[in-house]
Amino acid sequence: MTETEEDILDRPVAEEVQADIYDDEGYIRHEFLTMVGAAIADRDVLFLRQHVAKLHESELGHLIEAIQPDQRVALVRLLGDDFDMTALTEVDEAIRMQIVDQMPNEQIAAAIGDLDSDDAVYILEDLDDEDREEILAQLPFTERVRLRRALDYPESSAGRRMQTEFVAVPPFWTVGQTIDYMREEEELPENFTQIFVIDPTFKLLGAVKLDAILRTKRQVKIESIMHETNHPIPAEMDQEEAAQLFEQYDLLSAAVVDENDRLVGVLTIDDVVDVIQEEAEEDLLRLGGVGDEELSDSVAETSRSRVPWLAVNLVTAILAASVISLFEATIEQIVALAVLMPIVAGMGGNAGSQTMTVTVRALATRNLDIHNAVRVVRREAGVGLLNGMIFGVLIGIVAGFWFHDANIGGIIAAAMLINMMAAAIAGILIPLLLDRIGTDPAVASAVFVTTVTDITGFFSFLGLATWWFM
Repeated sequence: MTETEEDILDRPVAEEVQADIYDDEGYIRHEFLTMVGAAIADRDVLFLRQHVAKLHESELGHLIEAIQPDQRVALVRLLGDDFDMTALTEVDEAIRMQIVDQMPNEQIAAAIGDLDSDDAVYILEDLDDEDREEILAQLPFTERVRLRRALDYPESSAGRRMQTEFVAVPPFWTVGQTIDYMREEEELPENFTQIFVIDPTFKLLGAVKLDAILRTKRQVKIESIMHETNHPIPAEMDQEEAAQLFEQYDLLSAAVVDENDRLVGVLTIDDVVDVIQEEAEEDLLRLGGVGDEELSDSVAETSRSRVPWLAVNLVTAILAASVISLFEATIEQIVALAVLMPIVAGMGGNAGSQTMTVTVRALATRNLDIHNAVRVVRREAGVGLLNGMIFGVLIGIVAGFWFHDANIGGIIAAAMLINMMAAAIAGILIPLLLDRIGTDPAVASAVFVTTVTDITGFFSFLGLATWWFM
């Protein structure tokens, strides 16, 4: 008996393929990538539908990033309607745009209609205005209005991240009516943890958790079991601030309201986890002066994102070099100074980076503010003093034996102490100052802290040597 195409597609996914997607270290197996690449080259749609289309959206996203660039668009085209557009929310922006740019707007509109609103907005927000409007025009009126409202909110706001599908009922409904509504209504979100209570103008009155619904008799009214929503999130609120509310109050979901306190959406924990990861990654990249760089960016794009802060670094390096030039005569007479200079500056730079990293992260998480800033500054100054004494003594002993001169050892020990103190103070005060004047401390702190430690290190070491020997 010959299998039909439907029989093949209905078969369970082969365990030897499905179970072997990832290796022990969490990377997609080379064998699986080879099989997928061969299927794309041979246009083997049956294999792709059986072994690729059924992957979880995150797994499909990892696969898309792992295969060759020319295979990505081919994979999407071969899968057709079986391709899960949600996977595009799991890949770099450059890869997402590469794929979307090759898809007809009609296909995108059809796929967008099956996505949750937050995922749909995530894909639509990067498109050109003309393409976005053409896609929205093909969607049902209600869905189109919801997506446009979300897209009107600022980028990186809670309104952009929210899901516009939610469950809301009036306060005079009974538990029984609410349960029947949830059973019969087809347009409800697939997953939700609470039901919101609203008045006729959609103003948020409160919320009811699902477990309360399940434990209450049918004839009880919703208003008698609802609780006040203490932490509704304004749609204009920055997504990072919204994530901090989730962390502070252990929320699974939260209502999103407009300027008139009307319910417009819901923010869920899965979106907040993405926000936390994105913000942490953004801070880390900015500390390195990299910017919004992604692994899929081209050479030109990557270079362009790094050049500005490298140029600033060049200027500050010239400034540090000019300090060295002030002590040319001293360096010419005492060659040991040229050998030991990088140690003082390098140790100061590392110490400053440690303090700066802790400070920037504390500012981002709101753990450092005006109330505890003085105490933290004193602590970091104490750490700088202690570490300066420890490493000053160590390098002083090493330098004294190295060059057979106790004076050299004493000078570098004193310079190390001064620079480690300066590094600790600069590492906390510079980010605090930048945050105070409204500049992102993650972007600019590294350059200024490095400048301070270089100049202080060179000036203290060479200045002390000049004063002592000359």
